[in-house]
Amino acid sequence: MTTSATPGAFSVSHPKGFTPFCTTELGTVAGMKSDFDKRNTKLIDLSVDGVDDHKGWSQDIEDVTGNALNYPLLADSDLPVAKTYNMLPADAGESLEGRRAATNATLRNVYVIGPDKQIKAMISYLMSTGRNFDEVLRLLDPCQLTAKHRVATPANWQNGEDVNIVPAVKDDEAKERFPDGWNAPKPYLRIVPEPQN
Repeated sequence: MTTSATPGAFSVSHPKGFTPFCTTELGTVAGMKSDFDKRNTKLIDLSVDGVDDHKGWSQDIEDVTGNALNYPLLADSDLPVAKTYNMLPADAGESLEGRRAATNATLRNVYVIGPDKQIKAMISYLMSTGRNFDEVLRLLDPCQLTAKHRVATPANWQNGEDVNIVPAVKDDEAKERFPDGWNAPKPYLRIVPEPQN
């Protein structure tokens, strides 16, 4: 994957601070920040707790994972972001008061947001399942490849493997973009090496 990737943002939402799975997740992302930096991607985290809670939780995250938070952790204590992105219903109340992690279970989302401010990908996780941030990077790379080169990735794709020319690119344009041609085992399946620039 090229290091001059299309810029974007990566956002993770959390149902509550001081929870075991989220504590490990924030620390893991902090430890992987350079991987996101290489992809020209900004990190943003969101929790429905207030700023004071985040201060204490930040110390716990560093104590547990060895990684200090090195990106923004937004306090959504009045729930406007959670409601705007439909992570909580409109009648969820106006405050974090009285809310537990279980009542906020639907705030276990990962968003990849493009430079056009549109959500390009979203993954929702169960409360009992820690997020796999290697997989999130694997998702981010194709989003950036598609935006820059108009290619898509096949199942289980990994960096460096062949990609497919998206169907919206007609053959005339494809010949300009991919002058070395492509392998087409089916008319709709045009395979090329991963673009490197």
